Parts: sequence; structure tokens; C-alpha cells
Amino acid sequence: MGAPTLNEIQITAVRVIDLRFPTSREHIGSDAVNKDPDYSAAYCILETNSGFEGHGLTFTLGRGTDLVVQALEYLTRYVVNRTLSSITDDLRAFVRQLTDDTQFRWLGPEKGVIHLATGALINAVWDLYARVEGRPLWQLLAEMEPARLLQAVDFRYIDDAISEPEALDLLMARRVGYADRLALLQKQGYPAYTTSVGWFGYSEEKIRRLCKEALAEGWTYFKLKVGGDPVDDLRRGHIVREEIGWTHKLMVDANQKWGVREAIERTRQLAELDPWWMEEPTSPDDILGHARIRREAKPVRIATGEHVQNRIIFKQLLQAEAIDVLQLDSCRVAGVNENLAILLLAAKFDIPVCPHAGGVGLCEYVQHLSAFDFLSVSTSMENRVIEFVDHLHEHFLDPVVIRNGRYQLPTRPGYSIEIWKESLTRFAYPKGEAWSQHA
Repeated sequence: MGAPTLNEIQITAVRVIDLRFPTSREHIGSDAVNKDPDYSAAYCILETNSGFEGHGLTFTLGRGTDLVVQALEYLTRYVVNRTLSSITDDLRAFVRQLTDDTQFRWLGPEKGVIHLATGALINAVWDLYARVEGRPLWQLLAEMEPARLLQAVDFRYIDDAISEPEALDLLMARRVGYADRLALLQKQGYPAYTTSVGWFGYSEEKIRRLCKEALAEGWTYFKLKVGGDPVDDLRRGHIVREEIGWTHKLMVDANQKWGVREAIERTRQLAELDPWWMEEPTSPDDILGHARIRREAKPVRIATGEHVQNRIIFKQLLQAEAIDVLQLDSCRVAGVNENLAILLLAAKFDIPVCPHAGGVGLCEYVQHLSAFDFLSVSTSMENRVIEFVDHLHEHFLDPVVIRNGRYQLPTRPGYSIEIWKESLTRFAYPKGEAWSQHA
């Protein structure tokens, strides 16, 4: 007998886990706003009648993960006892089922806790789909016929910026040169930057040591957390510059710390560091604020996206010419489906996509999205990098591979997000060993 078909595979149950890693104990992930993050995830496993599983997660920072878990448990009713083909035959309709649940939608719509949970479930479905097809997710997407791919995209609320026919024309035009781009990606990998050198709680000694180590490993792009005392931000920035020099790229990230006027002032002050971009200078919901900051803080480029809650906000940021760099997140929005829409919007407006990563599994996720973007949508690596944070990868069966500051193309079927069973047990909250020992 051959492998089971999509129509023969039935999702029989979904396991949902509150997974938390105590990263706050070492200031990992600390910034001006999120000073004590415990990198966490609402994690789900789609069990089937075939032996295949689909794994998905959405990233959180500790407290509140239980709320996302509860929302995710509620949404699982839309997949249990369904065949995989009943979902993949019309992925747009599946997303609408999750986002249009009439009373549940009132808690969103398409934002917040509900949307985070939606992203985890949708990503799990794509992981299962790619495993059954025997391909890594980037390849499944890139080899899909454009018209078929667009059936996964919800153009509602964005078709004034890019319509489905426009998107189809774009994808068809970008098919030229696919084989050459794939060969380049397989040979060179995708450029990345490291955030691990500049967390907010790190001492000067630690920053210098980590910069030296990163340089030795081949890194050429670095990011520093700012948003503290202005003098101290500049001091820490010059420490990084002293170590990495002025030919390598340095980005600064305020993590939404400032109001608009302060963001303009502080970005101008930090311009002496020659930042490649200023990230999240203010509230991610303030579209006109970002536009003003971009106008008045030039020539520093403005980047945002990791907290942008859906494709509609991204559409407006692009229409308002409010950002120079779009930083999508793999599970802040409704998973793969909505990120396809965001990639298409960015291509329409010719804005580079440099995904947010780090956390739990975000690096594993976004490498697939950027590979697909290069192969089928943007067809460019110019001014594009993926964030990398060197934490927690040891918990994944198929962790990212970095060589000389570049992501290497994943080859195993799926979405690279499955976590070892031992880690799921040890770091389950609150009864896992990692937490019960510190109760």
C-alpha cells in the first residue's frame, strides 16, 4: 500500500500544551518594555488516523499563555474529525471559519489572543499538509500553482490595495528565473542578523564578548535594544560599534517604548550610530505616527511588524508610506495564510520584508517564509535579512542551521516546528520539572 492521501487522513484529536521556558532568569529577550520575558508558546499537535502529526505554535512571553491555550482549545473544534483534504481543498474558507465564528469573533476580530491562537492552529495544518506531501513548507508553497496558492489568501479588506488578479499576475511574472534563485539559495543560504549580542539587561562586558564571538562566527548584521536612558543607549551603541566597526550593519530596536514626538527626537539622537533601521519606535497601531516619524527622522529607516495584528494594518502602513522595512511575524497573524497576503502586499508596494524571529520557534518558522518570498514573490535578497536569536533551538527536532551568518535551506518535510517530547514534558507549565522545582 502507498502513502495515505489527503482525503484518507483524518484529524482525530488535538493536544494543546502551555509551554514556557524560564529565560527571564538570565535576562534573555529583555528590552526596554519587556524586561522579564519567559519565552513561551501555546503549542498544539494534530493527531491523525495515519501516523502523521501536525505541529504548530504561537509565541508568547509567559503570563497570558494560558489564555491563548484556552482560545486554541476552543478553535480545535474546527479541525477534529475532518479529513485533511476537506481543509486544504479550500484553505481560504477554513481561515474564514476560524476568524468568522460569530460570537467568538466579537473578541477580535482578527487580533489579539484569538488571532494568536488562530495562527498556531493554521500553522499546524500547514505543517501536517507539508509532511504528508513529503516536502518542507517553503517548497510546498513555491511549487504550488499560483492560482492554487492564492486560494489560501483572504483578500477581504485588502483588495483595494492588491486584488486577486493583480496578485496572480505578480506571481506568474516572478516565476521567471526560479531555478537560478533556488540554486543560489541552496548554495549561499539566506542572510541573517543577530539580536543575541544586545539584549537590554546585558552588561558591557557581556556585550563586548558576544560581539567578538559573533564576528568570529561570520555575522555582519547586529541589533541592539534601546529605549532606556538616552545617554546610556548611545553608550551601549558605541560599545557595539567599537566591537563590530562601521562597515557592518547595526540596527536599533525600541520595542514601542516612545510616543511619536519622543521617537523622532530619540531616533535623531541615535543617528550618530548610523543605524540601518530604527525598529518599533512607537505603538504598532499608530499608522500616522509611524508616517510622521519616518518623514521627520530621515535618513534613518523605520521598521515595524512583529506586533502588527493583521494584514489590514500592514496594508495601511504601506499605503501611508509609514515604513521602510516590513517585519512580518510567523504567528502574530493568522499563520501561513495571512502571511502570504502580507508578502504580496509588500511586493506590490516594493517594501523589503525582514521577518521578526527569535523567541520559541520563530526562527524555525520564518526561514520558510523568507525562502518562499525570495523564490516566488520578491525574487530579491537585497536589503533583506532574517532575525536570528541563538536560544532554545536545541528543543527542536529540525532546528535552524546557520553558517557564516546565513540561514541554510531546510530540507525535512514540514514546517520545522516539532519540539522534542522530553522538552514538551519538562517545560509544560505549571507542572513540568523546569517549573515545579522553582515553585
